[in-house]
Amino acid sequence: MSISRVVITGLGVVSPLGVGIDFNWHRLLDNYSGIVPLDQSEYAGIPCQIAGRVPISSENKNQDGSLNFSNYFSRMSDLKSMSLASAFALVAAHEAIEQSQILLESKDRTRIGVSIGNGMAGIANTCTILDQTKTKGLYRGMSPFYITQILPNSSAGHVSIRYKLQGPNLCNSSACAAGVQAIGDGYNMIRLGHADAMICGGTEATINPITISGFARMRALSTTFNEQPKFASRPFDRQRDGFVMGEGAALLILERLECAEKRGATIFGEILGYGLSADASHITNPSGIGALNCMKNALDNAKLNIEDIGYINAHATS
Repeated sequence: MSISRVVITGLGVVSPLGVGIDFNWHRLLDNYSGIVPLDQSEYAGIPCQIAGRVPISSENKNQDGSLNFSNYFSRMSDLKSMSLASAFALVAAHEAIEQSQILLESKDRTRIGVSIGNGMAGIANTCTILDQTKTKGLYRGMSPFYITQILPNSSAGHVSIRYKLQGPNLCNSSACAAGVQAIGDGYNMIRLGHADAMICGGTEATINPITISGFARMRALSTTFNEQPKFASRPFDRQRDGFVMGEGAALLILERLECAEKRGATIFGEILGYGLSADASHITNPSGIGALNCMKNALDNAKLNIEDIGYINAHATS
Protein backbone atom coordinates (compact mmCIF):
# COMPACT_ATOMS: atom_id res chain seq x y z
CA MET A 1 0.00 0.00 0.00
CA SER A 2 1.36 3.41 -0.97
CA ILE A 3 1.60 6.06 1.76
CA SER A 4 -0.13 9.34 0.90
CA ARG A 5 1.52 12.73 1.33
CA VAL A 6 -0.46 15.10 3.57
CA VAL A 7 -0.75 18.87 3.11
CA ILE A 8 -2.44 21.76 4.93
CA THR A 9 -5.11 23.62 2.95
CA GLY A 10 -7.00 25.58 5.62
CA LEU A 11 -6.50 27.21 9.01
CA GLY A 12 -8.82 28.63 11.66
CA VAL A 13 -8.22 30.11 15.09
CA VAL A 14 -10.00 31.58 18.11
CA SER A 15 -7.61 32.89 20.76
CA PRO A 16 -7.21 35.53 23.47
CA LEU A 17 -5.87 37.75 20.68
CA GLY A 18 -9.18 37.53 18.82
CA VAL A 19 -10.80 35.60 15.99
CA GLY A 20 -9.19 34.75 12.67
CA ILE A 21 -5.77 33.80 11.32
CA ASP A 22 -4.97 37.20 9.79
CA PHE A 23 -6.16 39.13 12.83
CA ASN A 24 -4.11 36.95 15.19
CA TRP A 25 -1.02 37.24 13.01
CA HIS A 26 -1.14 41.03 12.95
CA ARG A 27 -1.70 41.21 16.70
CA LEU A 28 1.36 39.02 17.21
CA LEU A 29 3.39 41.35 15.01
CA ASP A 30 2.09 44.30 17.04
CA ASN A 31 3.24 42.61 20.29
CA TYR A 32 -0.34 42.58 21.58
CA SER A 33 -1.16 40.49 24.66
CA GLY A 34 -4.47 38.77 25.30
CA ILE A 35 -3.69 38.13 28.98
CA VAL A 36 -6.16 40.05 31.15
CA PRO A 37 -7.03 40.43 34.86
CA LEU A 38 -9.52 38.03 36.45
CA ASP A 39 -11.27 40.81 38.34
CA GLN A 40 -14.58 39.05 39.04
CA SER A 41 -15.35 38.50 42.73
CA GLU A 42 -15.37 34.70 42.31
CA TYR A 43 -11.60 34.79 41.77
CA ALA A 44 -10.89 36.76 44.94
CA GLY A 45 -8.38 35.06 47.20
CA ILE A 46 -6.75 33.01 44.44
CA PRO A 47 -3.04 33.85 44.12
CA CYS A 48 -3.20 33.92 40.31
CA GLN A 49 -5.40 36.78 39.09
CA ILE A 50 -4.78 36.65 35.32
CA ALA A 51 -5.61 34.49 32.30
CA GLY A 52 -5.74 34.55 28.51
CA ARG A 53 -9.46 34.92 27.74
CA VAL A 54 -11.10 34.97 24.34
CA PRO A 55 -12.71 38.42 23.90
CA ILE A 56 -16.46 37.87 23.44
CA SER A 57 -18.81 40.64 22.30
CA SER A 58 -22.46 41.00 21.33
CA GLU A 59 -21.69 43.80 18.87
CA ASN A 60 -22.57 42.90 15.27
CA LYS A 61 -19.65 44.85 13.89
CA ASN A 62 -16.48 45.18 15.89
CA GLN A 63 -12.97 46.04 14.87
CA ASP A 64 -11.19 44.54 17.87
CA GLY A 65 -11.40 40.91 16.79
CA SER A 66 -13.92 39.96 19.47
CA LEU A 67 -15.98 36.82 19.00
CA ASN A 68 -19.67 37.39 18.31
CA PHE A 69 -21.37 34.00 18.42
CA SER A 70 -24.40 35.27 16.46
CA ASN A 71 -22.14 35.40 13.39
CA TYR A 72 -21.67 31.63 13.61
CA PHE A 73 -24.90 30.30 15.15
CA SER A 74 -28.29 30.88 13.54
CA ARG A 75 -29.93 29.98 16.85
CA MET A 76 -28.17 31.23 19.96
CA SER A 77 -30.05 28.59 21.95
CA ASP A 78 -27.77 26.00 20.31
CA LEU A 79 -24.96 27.24 22.54
CA LYS A 80 -26.79 25.83 25.56
CA SER A 81 -26.34 22.28 24.27
CA MET A 82 -22.54 22.41 24.10
CA SER A 83 -19.49 23.42 26.07
CA LEU A 84 -17.72 26.68 25.35
CA ALA A 85 -14.82 24.62 23.99
CA SER A 86 -17.13 23.04 21.39
CA ALA A 87 -18.40 26.50 20.41
CA PHE A 88 -14.81 27.70 19.95
CA ALA A 89 -14.08 24.63 17.82
CA LEU A 90 -17.05 25.35 15.55
CA VAL A 91 -15.88 28.93 15.00
CA ALA A 92 -12.34 27.81 14.16
CA ALA A 93 -13.69 25.07 11.87
CA HIS A 94 -15.81 27.64 10.03
CA GLU A 95 -12.76 29.72 9.15
CA ALA A 96 -10.62 26.73 8.17
CA ILE A 97 -13.32 25.25 5.94
CA GLU A 98 -14.08 28.60 4.31
CA GLN A 99 -10.40 29.12 3.58
CA SER A 100 -9.84 25.66 2.11
CA GLN A 101 -13.13 25.57 0.17
CA ILE A 102 -12.98 21.81 0.57
CA LEU A 103 -16.70 21.27 1.12
CA LEU A 104 -17.57 23.12 -2.10
CA GLU A 105 -15.51 20.71 -4.16
CA SER A 106 -15.49 17.40 -2.24
CA LYS A 107 -18.67 15.42 -2.86
CA ASP A 108 -17.97 12.35 -0.71
CA ARG A 109 -18.17 13.42 2.92
CA THR A 110 -17.60 9.85 4.10
CA ARG A 111 -13.95 10.55 3.20
CA ILE A 112 -13.66 13.67 5.38
CA GLY A 113 -13.15 13.23 9.11
CA VAL A 114 -12.55 15.19 12.30
CA SER A 115 -9.87 14.84 14.98
CA ILE A 116 -10.03 17.34 17.87
CA GLY A 117 -8.21 17.06 21.19
CA ASN A 118 -8.87 18.70 24.54
CA GLY A 119 -7.80 18.32 28.14
CA MET A 120 -10.87 18.97 30.31
CA ALA A 121 -13.08 21.05 28.08
CA GLY A 122 -16.35 20.50 29.95
CA ILE A 123 -15.20 21.32 33.47
CA ALA A 124 -16.83 24.77 33.41
CA ASN A 125 -20.19 23.09 32.80
CA THR A 126 -19.62 20.91 35.84
CA CYS A 127 -18.96 24.00 37.94
CA THR A 128 -22.19 25.58 36.69
CA ILE A 129 -24.20 22.45 37.47
CA LEU A 130 -22.75 22.25 40.98
CA ASP A 131 -23.91 25.81 41.65
CA GLN A 132 -27.40 25.07 40.30
CA THR A 133 -27.84 21.90 42.32
CA LYS A 134 -26.99 23.73 45.54
CA THR A 135 -30.23 25.70 45.26
CA LYS A 136 -32.46 23.44 43.17
CA GLY A 137 -31.39 19.98 44.26
CA LEU A 138 -29.46 17.40 42.27
CA TYR A 139 -32.15 16.36 39.78
CA ARG A 140 -33.99 19.67 39.26
CA GLY A 141 -30.71 21.53 38.99
CA MET A 142 -29.35 19.15 36.38
CA SER A 143 -29.25 20.27 32.74
CA PRO A 144 -30.47 17.78 30.09
CA PHE A 145 -27.40 18.79 28.08
CA TYR A 146 -24.86 18.21 30.86
CA ILE A 147 -23.58 14.80 29.78
CA THR A 148 -23.10 15.78 26.15
CA GLN A 149 -21.42 19.02 27.24
CA ILE A 150 -18.70 17.25 29.22
CA LEU A 151 -17.93 14.33 26.88
CA PRO A 152 -14.39 14.87 25.52
CA ASN A 153 -15.45 13.86 22.01
CA SER A 154 -18.32 16.39 21.85
CA SER A 155 -16.26 19.04 20.04
CA ALA A 156 -15.33 16.65 17.24
CA GLY A 157 -18.92 15.45 17.17
CA HIS A 158 -20.39 18.95 16.83
CA VAL A 159 -18.07 19.79 13.91
CA SER A 160 -18.94 16.49 12.24
CA ILE A 161 -22.69 17.04 12.67
CA ARG A 162 -22.69 20.65 11.46
CA TYR A 163 -20.88 19.79 8.21
CA LYS A 164 -22.26 16.24 7.76
CA LEU A 165 -18.78 14.72 7.81
CA GLN A 166 -18.98 10.93 8.02
CA GLY A 167 -15.31 10.01 7.94
CA PRO A 168 -13.22 9.04 11.00
CA ASN A 169 -14.23 10.97 14.12
CA LEU A 170 -11.49 11.05 16.74
CA CYS A 171 -10.75 12.64 20.09
CA ASN A 172 -7.84 12.38 22.46
CA SER A 173 -7.41 13.90 25.88
CA SER A 174 -3.66 14.09 26.40
CA ALA A 175 -3.53 17.39 28.32
CA CYS A 176 -1.26 20.00 26.73
CA ALA A 177 -0.36 17.64 23.87
CA ALA A 178 -3.99 17.00 22.88
CA GLY A 179 -4.15 19.43 19.95
CA VAL A 180 -0.92 18.38 18.28
CA GLN A 181 -1.71 14.71 18.89
CA ALA A 182 -5.06 15.23 17.19
CA ILE A 183 -3.20 16.65 14.18
CA GLY A 184 -0.92 13.62 14.20
CA ASP A 185 -3.88 11.25 14.40
CA GLY A 186 -5.53 12.99 11.46
CA TYR A 187 -2.28 12.87 9.51
CA ASN A 188 -2.09 9.11 10.04
CA MET A 189 -5.73 8.64 8.98
CA ILE A 190 -4.90 10.21 5.61
CA ARG A 191 -1.51 8.53 5.18
CA LEU A 192 -3.02 5.10 5.76
CA GLY A 193 -5.94 5.67 3.39
CA HIS A 194 -8.78 5.96 5.91
CA ALA A 195 -9.68 9.51 4.79
CA ASP A 196 -8.94 12.04 2.06
CA ALA A 197 -9.16 15.01 4.43
CA MET A 198 -9.34 15.65 8.18
CA ILE A 199 -10.26 18.70 10.25
CA CYS A 200 -7.73 18.57 13.08
CA GLY A 201 -6.53 20.51 16.09
CA GLY A 202 -7.39 21.39 19.66
CA THR A 203 -9.90 23.34 21.72
CA GLU A 204 -10.09 24.28 25.38
CA ALA A 205 -12.17 26.52 27.66
CA THR A 206 -11.24 25.87 31.27
CA ILE A 207 -10.97 29.34 32.79
CA ASN A 208 -13.14 29.21 35.90
CA PRO A 209 -12.51 29.45 39.66
CA ILE A 210 -12.17 25.68 40.08
CA THR A 211 -9.40 25.19 37.52
CA ILE A 212 -7.58 28.41 38.37
CA SER A 213 -7.64 27.39 42.05
CA GLY A 214 -6.54 23.86 41.24
CA PHE A 215 -3.55 24.88 39.14
CA ALA A 216 -2.68 27.59 41.65
CA ARG A 217 -2.63 25.01 44.46
CA MET A 218 -0.17 23.02 42.34
CA ARG A 219 1.95 26.19 42.25
CA ALA A 220 1.86 25.95 38.48
CA LEU A 221 0.47 29.42 37.68
CA SER A 222 2.21 32.78 37.56
CA THR A 223 1.42 34.97 40.57
CA THR A 224 4.09 37.69 40.44
CA PHE A 225 2.68 39.68 37.55
CA ASN A 226 -0.98 40.09 38.51
CA GLU A 227 -0.62 43.86 38.13
CA GLN A 228 1.21 43.52 34.80
CA PRO A 229 -0.58 40.68 32.98
CA LYS A 230 1.17 41.10 29.63
CA PHE A 231 4.55 40.41 31.26
CA ALA A 232 3.50 37.21 33.07
CA SER A 233 4.21 34.57 30.41
CA ARG A 234 8.02 34.36 30.22
CA PRO A 235 9.05 30.69 29.96
CA PHE A 236 12.73 31.33 29.20
CA ASP A 237 13.23 34.22 31.62
CA ARG A 238 15.02 34.10 34.98
CA GLN A 239 11.94 35.63 36.61
CA ARG A 240 9.53 33.02 35.31
CA ASP A 241 7.18 31.87 38.04
CA GLY A 242 4.56 29.73 36.33
CA PHE A 243 2.39 29.57 33.25
CA VAL A 244 -0.70 31.59 32.33
CA MET A 245 -3.87 29.65 31.59
CA GLY A 246 -5.55 30.42 28.27
CA GLU A 247 -8.50 29.30 26.16
CA GLY A 248 -9.43 29.03 22.50
CA ALA A 249 -9.29 26.70 19.51
CA ALA A 250 -7.08 26.19 16.48
CA LEU A 251 -7.89 23.82 13.62
CA LEU A 252 -6.24 22.79 10.37
CA ILE A 253 -7.59 21.20 7.22
CA LEU A 254 -5.30 18.29 6.35
CA GLU A 255 -5.73 16.85 2.89
CA ARG A 256 -4.25 14.16 0.70
CA LEU A 257 -1.85 15.87 -1.69
CA GLU A 258 -3.44 14.36 -4.79
CA CYS A 259 -6.90 15.64 -3.78
CA ALA A 260 -5.62 19.13 -3.00
CA GLU A 261 -3.75 19.40 -6.31
CA LYS A 262 -6.69 18.06 -8.29
CA ARG A 263 -9.01 20.80 -7.04
CA GLY A 264 -6.36 23.53 -7.22
CA ALA A 265 -6.33 24.21 -3.49
CA THR A 266 -3.91 26.65 -1.89
CA ILE A 267 -1.32 24.59 -0.01
CA PHE A 268 0.13 26.22 3.10
CA GLY A 269 2.51 23.43 4.05
CA GLU A 270 3.12 19.70 4.21
CA ILE A 271 3.33 17.43 7.24
CA LEU A 272 6.41 15.26 6.80
CA GLY A 273 6.43 13.27 10.02
CA TYR A 274 5.01 12.71 13.45
CA GLY A 275 6.29 11.16 16.68
CA LEU A 276 4.84 9.88 19.94
CA SER A 277 6.34 8.95 23.29
CA ALA A 278 5.69 8.87 27.03
CA ASP A 279 7.96 10.52 29.58
CA ALA A 280 7.04 7.91 32.23
CA SER A 281 8.62 10.05 34.93
CA HIS A 282 6.32 12.36 36.92
CA ILE A 283 2.83 13.66 36.24
CA THR A 284 3.76 17.36 36.60
CA ASN A 285 7.57 17.35 36.50
CA PRO A 286 8.73 15.52 33.37
CA SER A 287 12.34 14.51 32.97
CA GLY A 288 12.59 15.68 29.36
CA ILE A 289 13.49 12.24 28.02
CA GLY A 290 9.98 11.80 26.65
CA ALA A 291 10.18 15.05 24.67
CA LEU A 292 13.59 14.06 23.31
CA ASN A 293 12.35 10.62 22.25
CA CYS A 294 9.27 12.15 20.67
CA MET A 295 11.34 14.54 18.53
CA LYS A 296 13.65 11.70 17.51
CA ASN A 297 10.63 9.61 16.50
CA ALA A 298 9.24 12.50 14.45
CA LEU A 299 12.57 12.98 12.65
CA ASP A 300 12.80 9.25 11.91
CA ASN A 301 9.22 9.19 10.65
CA ALA A 302 9.90 12.17 8.37
CA LYS A 303 13.28 10.79 7.25
CA LEU A 304 14.94 14.08 8.20
CA ASN A 305 18.17 14.96 9.97
CA ILE A 306 18.35 17.29 12.94
CA GLU A 307 20.23 19.77 10.74
CA ASP A 308 17.12 20.10 8.57
CA ILE A 309 15.11 21.67 11.41
CA GLY A 310 14.89 25.46 11.47
CA TYR A 311 12.25 26.01 14.16
CA ILE A 312 11.21 24.30 17.40
CA ASN A 313 7.83 25.12 18.94
CA ALA A 314 8.44 24.69 22.68
CA HIS A 315 5.82 23.59 25.18
CA ALA A 316 7.30 26.15 27.60
CA THR A 317 4.94 26.06 30.57
CA SER A 318 7.37 28.18 32.65
